Amino acid sequence: MTDNPFDGENLSGAHFERANMSGAHFDGVNLAGAKFFAVLQGASFADTNLSGARYDDVNLSGSAYDNVNMSGIAINNANLSGVKVTQANMTGLHIDGATLTDADIRNADMTGMRIDGVLVSDLFAAHKAAT
Repeated sequence: MTDNPFDGENLSGAHFERANMSGAHFDGVNLAGAKFFAVLQGASFADTNLSGARYDDVNLSGSAYDNVNMSGIAINNANLSGVKVTQANMTGLHIDGATLTDADIRNADMTGMRIDGVLVSDLFAAHKAAT
């Protein structure tokens, strides 16, 4: 898929099922409300609208997100190992049953974001109290 980027497309509401999209480029793409049941290992999402998207049983390991709208996304049973996220709106994002080993999130608004049902703000507060 690396030779067939989706750069700049309007793919809102699209369904990607049982596809190997490793290394795909979704730069500048509107993917609002899209549904992913696919392998997206090493995929690139830059300047992308993913609001309300759904990821189920996906491999996102090593993927990169830069300047993206991830508000209201649901991520279930996903491999997020080594994912890099910078400059993201992650408000209301829900992650359940995911592997987050070596994930790196920077400069993101995580208001209302939950991991396995726990508010991220509560996780930060508990960590601060423990140190």
